[in-house]
Amino acid sequence: MKLLFSRNPNPRLAVAVARYLQAPIDYEFAAPLAPGQAERYRPLNPCLRLPILVVPEGSLWEADAIACRLSGEAGSRFWRTGAETPRMIQWLSWGKENFVRACDTVQFEYVTKQRYALGPVDPGKATEGRALFADSAALLEAQLAAREWLLDDGISYADFRMASFLPHHEIAGLPLRGYPALARWYGQLEALDAWRDPFIGLDAPDLPPVPR
Repeated sequence: MKLLFSRNPNPRLAVAVARYLQAPIDYEFAAPLAPGQAERYRPLNPCLRLPILVVPEGSLWEADAIACRLSGEAGSRFWRTGAETPRMIQWLSWGKENFVRACDTVQFEYVTKQRYALGPVDPGKATEGRALFADSAALLEAQLAAREWLLDDGISYADFRMASFLPHHEIAGLPLRGYPALARWYGQLEALDAWRDPFIGLDAPDLPPVPR
């Protein structure tokens, strides 16, 4: 199997999962939207987005699906199965519509747009993202004050997915330190080599800097 990736948040998530699971796969930096590259990658993902996992029977795209496949291949409980699955899916579903979306909205305005010169910060979008962050972070703070990870029985893919837009939280100005339990939880992820820098040893060009 081969994982096609970039340094953007969702591909980064997939690489972090693969590294955490010590998956026996190859890695290839890719750029499906680069000039002249679309036709090469379209058969692998009609959306022309990363990550893409090339598997014997074809390809699999979307980070969540890739995490599910890799966890199954590894025989790991990282992606919960059986009776534990609904609780994990609860956090994946809620997170994408709330905390993850909030982080993505703020990061897009203060990090992505500035990094790629896509225009000035939209104050309305930034305010909307910060408000959703405050609401969802408060809920996570209450949950994580009573447990080490999102699930009672240890780390899971739900933790990785929930944190997928947090690696640049300081640049984005997300006030993580205002939520002690949330900050402690993210610190635990940062203590994992696979999360802190999943690209170590890989041929992966650095992202453009964010102008100050």
